Amino acid sequence: MTTSVKPRAVIVGGSLSGLFTATTLRQAGWDVDVFELSPSDLDSRGGGIVLQPDVLAAFRFARIGLPERLGVDSGDRIYLDRDDNLIEQFYMPQTQTSWNLLYTTMKQALPAESLHAGEMFTGFEVEGEQIVARFSSGRVERAHLLIGADGARSSVRRVVLPEVAPSYAGYVAWRGLVPENALPPGAADILRDRFTFQQDSGHSALAYLVPGEDGSTAVGERRWNWVWYRRQSADELAQLLVDRDGTQRTFSLPPGALKDADIAALRAASGELLAPAFQSLVASTQEPFVQAIQDLRVPQMVFGKVILLGDAAFVPRPHTAGSTAKAAANALALASTLTSTQHDGAHLDAALARWQRVQLQLGNRMTDLGVALGDRLMNL
Repeated sequence: MTTSVKPRAVIVGGSLSGLFTATTLRQAGWDVDVFELSPSDLDSRGGGIVLQPDVLAAFRFARIGLPERLGVDSGDRIYLDRDDNLIEQFYMPQTQTSWNLLYTTMKQALPAESLHAGEMFTGFEVEGEQIVARFSSGRVERAHLLIGADGARSSVRRVVLPEVAPSYAGYVAWRGLVPENALPPGAADILRDRFTFQQDSGHSALAYLVPGEDGSTAVGERRWNWVWYRRQSADELAQLLVDRDGTQRTFSLPPGALKDADIAALRAASGELLAPAFQSLVASTQEPFVQAIQDLRVPQMVFGKVILLGDAAFVPRPHTAGSTAKAAANALALASTLTSTQHDGAHLDAALARWQRVQLQLGNRMTDLGVALGDRLMNL
């Protein structure tokens, strides 16, 4: 690589990790192209996200114009018992945003010609100081960096670390989004402006308000986001992850994919185990979805001119509220490091080594925390 050539990165993965990486690297002076396996937009996926400082720092670095309100504020954290009685309350202000608001905001900040949908990464070769990425369509892309930002089932990781794969933690997260005014008033009065929990032996539920599907934070136009963690054996999980069309999924079912019988079983279980406010959330959800809780960590993140980041490298359990923040931190640190790096082979290698040392520490620390929190919460 020479200083007269503008450096280029090929990013595999068009979800949040890939978009954080693309937007920050562009600001660092790199050309970027993002290749996403899905042929369509991803903005119907995901749910609520606790807004962390790392996310805001990445947006500021990338000079992305933010909506006036990026999320919905909550003040108190409350804990309910099985009968909706308040058993604990303390002040812990925070802001909750939504996956699709972050996704849409970053995607709109990138040139349309740098985003490529329906492209399956298949492998790479190294040619001198460049890396050649190949896709199933026959497309061939040359770059100075190949970045695997394609999540827990990363196709890039399968090439560089074929022996490393996510492991099932023994429980799932049932999730749902409910339009604000679709919730019965009694339940809404309990949950509004709060981050609400119900914890029992072997299961745990939480709920909070997030922006509406269009990003609105106006009262009446927001959505309730809820999560219910429940134990599920590996055999039960395999049956659950057969979608309504009979297709065996790997680790999650998006909205609209659950079988009717599984939705009915979810609602019946909520009636037996959840407080009335949480029962109302489940009953008001038109298309619940589910994801298996996974653990994943890699021994390294840099492989010459190939790097892994976000959930392609480490998957912290959601109790850390840090998966999105970790992706933002990985991307921001990479862009910050490369901003001041001369673009020749030796300098780039040294910069990536420095980046890896810190990001491995972050990933291991957050993964350890998630395992400890989750195992204690679920009595595993």
